Amino acid sequence: MNKGPAIFIGILFLMAWSFYGIIGKNFEELGRQDPIKLDTGEPFPGGRSGIAQAGQEVYRANGCASCHTMQVRMKGYGADIERGWGARNTVLQDFVYDQHVFLGRVRIGPDLADVGSRNPNPVTQMVHLYNPRATVPDSMMPQYPYLFTKRKIKVGQRSADALPLPAKFQEEGYEVVPTAQAKSLAAYLTSLHANTYIFEAPQLPPPPPKTNAPAANPAPAAATK
Repeated sequence: MNKGPAIFIGILFLMAWSFYGIIGKNFEELGRQDPIKLDTGEPFPGGRSGIAQAGQEVYRANGCASCHTMQVRMKGYGADIERGWGARNTVLQDFVYDQHVFLGRVRIGPDLADVGSRNPNPVTQMVHLYNPRATVPDSMMPQYPYLFTKRKIKVGQRSADALPLPAKFQEEGYEVVPTAQAKSLAAYLTSLHANTYIFEAPQLPPPPPKTNAPAANPAPAAATK
């Protein structure tokens, strides 16, 4: 008896079931999540502003998740917390209100789950987006000049939104002004936090400060007769 069709159907079923268990079920469970209430009475997560939600689309369209993750690993599974990438590990609850979940694939750049705590200034975020070397001299991140407009400064008409670029990145007589996409992307980045205590992922105490002081010598043993 030819059992080939039955074997093929069995393998196909196992592959489909594995796909559902690994991917489909996770998305199904994410869709059933509800905000939780913190001890302060505030809901978590609190949601994002409209401009930050628009920035999430800019983040997706520019493939930022190709070089950045958005998941702080729990202590014992990496040095994310020691690096200051978050005060606690990332959990499913963090993504309740997100249209897209950008867990990422590789860490060519730092994890961004808590970048809004590390750098809450949207202007600094936009300077970094325009030219990463303006804020991090040895950065490997690509530039995103198409999210900005470089224009000639008219007498007495300098834009209040012009980026405060370091002198070496300025072009005399010109200014760099962010577009709506750049502003929304900066708003999205500054909205990313992983420092709120929740039951599923309690905050861990910060690592002890590094010191170059030599270790104390043990007390000498008491003399014996």
